[in-house]
Formats: sequence, structure tokens, C-alpha cells
Amino acid sequence: MYAIEVNDVTKIYKIHRGKPTTLKDRIVLRNKNLTEEFVPLKDVSLKVEKGESVGIIGENGSGKSTLLKLISKIIYPDKGEIITRGKVSSLIELGAGFHPDFTGRENIYVNASIFGFTKREIDKKIDEIISFSELEEFIDTPVRTYSSGMYMRLAFSVAINIDPDILLIDEILAVGDDHFQKKCFNKLHEFKRDGVTIVIVSHDLGSIERLCDKAVWIDKGIVKGVGNPRDVISSYLDFVADRDNKKALETAENTTGKDTGEKRVIGTGEVVITKVNLIGADGGEKNTFKTGEEATIKISYKCNSYVGNDVVFGMAIYNSNGLNCFGTNTHLDNINIKELKSEGEVLFRIKELNLLDGEYFLDVSCHKVSGELYDYKKSVLTFNTYSEIKEVGIFRLDHEWQIL
Repeated sequence: MYAIEVNDVTKIYKIHRGKPTTLKDRIVLRNKNLTEEFVPLKDVSLKVEKGESVGIIGENGSGKSTLLKLISKIIYPDKGEIITRGKVSSLIELGAGFHPDFTGRENIYVNASIFGFTKREIDKKIDEIISFSELEEFIDTPVRTYSSGMYMRLAFSVAINIDPDILLIDEILAVGDDHFQKKCFNKLHEFKRDGVTIVIVSHDLGSIERLCDKAVWIDKGIVKGVGNPRDVISSYLDFVADRDNKKALETAENTTGKDTGEKRVIGTGEVVITKVNLIGADGGEKNTFKTGEEATIKISYKCNSYVGNDVVFGMAIYNSNGLNCFGTNTHLDNINIKELKSEGEVLFRIKELNLLDGEYFLDVSCHKVSGELYDYKKSVLTFNTYSEIKEVGIFRLDHEWQIL
């Protein structure tokens, strides 16, 4: 028997535009329809087995949080039905019901009562909640004196300690410092071992892969993929990267430069970069890599003039903040190019792509040894990396620990 059944669910919001406020507006707008419909979810079906952990992914505005609110019965569908079997706890808006002038202890009672706990039940749990939050020193002071991290820790501790059958989590996996986050993840793993059904909405794809048995990808209110987390995440990231690459290509084609009759280039156009691909270890084109996988940048070129050996190919990888993560070229690596063909390819093989979780952008160039450009493609490709290991930074260093 399923713990959660979502059957052909559609949610519709009515948006009112330009409500008349004057007599003139009423006369002018009286025959105009000022109401628009917004459909965050359309004909969505999903079944979650008892004890299963499911991660819901997708871009902002795709309908993920709406689905979670429907399952928790905060809102109701306009079409279809949702069935839940068991006690449901929702970690959607942490601290709902907290009063700033109440102490932490008082707010535990207020917040837990929202989840349906009686005072006697809270009395049995309160020491466990306080201990989990690690706020013993501040528990009898007003929460308005708490930092945002302390506030979130207290709210999370209440929600996580009510022994649910079904746990719904929306974008709150990054609660508190690193120590407290690990504590929260350990609690979630404990829930999994105890057979609690978990549904998580998050942009932290590495956490989804580690925690979940199944992933669901929603795009513009429609389910685009369901299955193994790694496969669904890879499909989602490839979709996003492919779309961004198309936008980058459109931008590049409109960039001011020399018109070679094919694509507009920045430089002399004596050598032009006609195409750039990212290739995986299996030889197939891809835009999503797991940290440590092999990757190859394939640069296709065409010579419009004879340049002899006065040619250098280069590449650079930037993160989403514009930081240059790595860059090199054939000249720096002492690769001597004797002479280019009229058309050909240059391969840059990375044995281990040790970039950590994130979105990255690839620049490629072709220029003279002196630096004068033949062609330059900025942000020609977008690609993503993800890792099951939650290290921090930009790239992963090969390392080992030794305890003496």
C-alpha cells in the first residue's frame, strides 16, 4: 500500500490584474476580463511507497513547493486527489507560530501544538527537543534575542522530533552550521531506517542523491522524469545546461566581430572555432559530470587562411561567480602545432574533472603566439558537476589522512 498517492492533480491560481478603484475605471474596464489563471501544477501523478525517500527537483517556479503543500493539505487541488496514509509532519515553513517575545521553551509548546501534540506529549519530548537544538543555555530567553541560525535550529528540532509516519521537507536542509547539518542528516537517515516515508524538495542535488531512493523532476508544473536519483539529476542538469548553451550560442552569434559567413567571431577570423563539445568517458556528448569523472573538450576549427605554426588553442573554466577556476593553452603546455588542416579538431582531455558541486562555464580561444586573436568563444558551454561527498570549495584535491 502506498503512503502517498497523487492522482492527476492540477492546481490553479487566479491572478487579478488592475482591480478598478475609481468610477472611471469601472466604466472603462467593465467589459474586460481582469483575471488570469496561473497553473503551477498540471495533471501530476506520483506514488510513494511506505518507507521510501523521494526527492523533488526542478528550477524555481516549477511547482515543487506547491506539490509539497498539496500533500501536506495546506492547500487543496482544483482537480484530482491526494491520499496520505499516516501521520504527516511538514518542514515547510520552520518556526510558523513562533512568537518573538516568548522564550524558546514556550515556543516549543506553541509550535508543537501546531503539529497536533498535546501538552502531556510535549512534556515527554521537550528535553529531547532542547538537547537536539543544543540551545540549553538560551532556551529560557525570548527568541527575539536569537540569531537566525539559533531560530532555525530550534524550529527544526521541534519539527524533527515528533515521530511522523510521513515527513515533508522543503528547502531547509542547510540549517545551522556544519556540525548541526550533519546532525540533521543523521536524524533523516535514522528516519529512513525506521521506515518513515520522506519527501524532500531541494536544490541541493548531492543531498538528494545521498538521501533518496527515487527522484522526481518537475518542470513548469509537469513531471519530466521519475526514477533513480542519479539518472534523473543527470537528465535535469543536461536539460538546464543545454538550454543555457543555446542561449549562449544565440548571444555569441550576435556579438560584434568579423563575419566569416558562418558565425560571427571576435578576432581576425583566419582560424574560426566552429563547434565545441564536452565528451564523457564513454565517448558520448554530455554536460553533467560526477566529480572525478573523465571529460574531454573537443574544439572543432576551420582555417580560412594559412597561419603556419603561429597558432595557440586555449581554454578556461569559470564558476557561476565569474572566478577563473582553471585555464591553460597549448603554448603554456609546450604543445607545438606544426600546421593546421583546413578543418580539424583539438582535444583537451581531463583525466579527472575534480571540480566540486556547481555550475561552470567554458571559454575557448584560438590566437597567435603573440596573443592576437583568431577567434574567441566566451561561455560557449555550460556544464554541471555534482558530488556525493559534501566537501567545500571549488575543486577536489587528491589527499589522504594519517593519524599518528
